[in-house]
Amino acid sequence: MSYKLPIPAKGTHTQPFWDGTKAGQLMLPRCTDCNRVHWYPRFICPFCHSSDLEWIQASGEGTIHTYAVQHMAFGAWAKEAPYVTAYIDLKEGDRMLTVLRGVDPLRPQDIKIGAAVTVEFEPADDDTHIPFWRLVGE
Repeated sequence: MSYKLPIPAKGTHTQPFWDGTKAGQLMLPRCTDCNRVHWYPRFICPFCHSSDLEWIQASGEGTIHTYAVQHMAFGAWAKEAPYVTAYIDLKEGDRMLTVLRGVDPLRPQDIKIGAAVTVEFEPADDDTHIPFWRLVGE
């Protein structure tokens, strides 16, 4: 299945992320001064305010921090409802918002806080792949 929803805006400071998704890799910005990973990409570290950043290949592993079932959505996402959004605690530190794949939004009791998830990438076009997260073993 190919992704048919709006594609997030791209910029020069996010290009390593998009290059990584195209290659099936989750790339994250890391500050070389305080050694902390942060998400979302910024021009400066949100922790120590250094501008000395690098991109690292992440493990693609995480756990569910929290989730919500979206029963109503607007715009292009309206036809997708209901679906599950989740905050993922990345193995490298920090947290990422996502749409959780492979879960039944009508059975939220099957989704557990702390459950292991892994990243997957869905092609949107030749140059853009969108990361989503799925429960490990699903």
